[in-house]
Amino acid sequence: MLVEITPEECGVELDIVYASERNFTGKKIYSKGLCFLHCDAKEKFNKAKKIANELGYKIKIFDAFRPQEAQWLLWEENSNPDFLTDPRRGSPHSRGVAIDLTLIGKDGKDIDMGTDFDSFTKKSHHGNYEISKRAQQNRLLLLGIMTLAGWDFYKNEWWHYQLFDARNTYGLLSNEDLKKSMMLEKDILHAEKLKENYSSSDLR
Repeated sequence: MLVEITPEECGVELDIVYASERNFTGKKIYSKGLCFLHCDAKEKFNKAKKIANELGYKIKIFDAFRPQEAQWLLWEENSNPDFLTDPRRGSPHSRGVAIDLTLIGKDGKDIDMGTDFDSFTKKSHHGNYEISKRAQQNRLLLLGIMTLAGWDFYKNEWWHYQLFDARNTYGLLSNEDLKKSMMLEKDILHAEKLKENYSSSDLR
């Protein structure tokens, strides 16, 4: 069901931000910088990669499959539903059918998208005019590539794309569904405690 995405096989660059401290939590959420997608998402990703390559761009991935346990750890740090899905509802990332990405230009650098990945501000929204014209054009370029390949987008995050009707089509997956673990046991246990402490009555 989940297949690994590697630079060697797929010709992409991986910068799995949650496997480092360079993310909004300031902590390592993943123990390893691995990248997985559901096989259905991998098929559409291959289409997007082909289109991007034909236009002279390379894809860089920030995040893809996110174990359900990791979603709990992120939610603990920022429970703003405009940018993070309540783990009780289940993120499309935790279904293996969402991807966070950008484009690398011919000069080997990330193209200007107006904000960094996981910049939880209105400037990250599609259609925002507070960013430069070039950044607006670059977002439209990525949007065109991804939608042409069959992906849906999320209006609040220029970097996030997912398969259509993800919640009704794909089930939630956890770290134990992987052949290669992405998380430390202590973090998995902490996520389980967080899940126990949240009641279902205050879903956002």
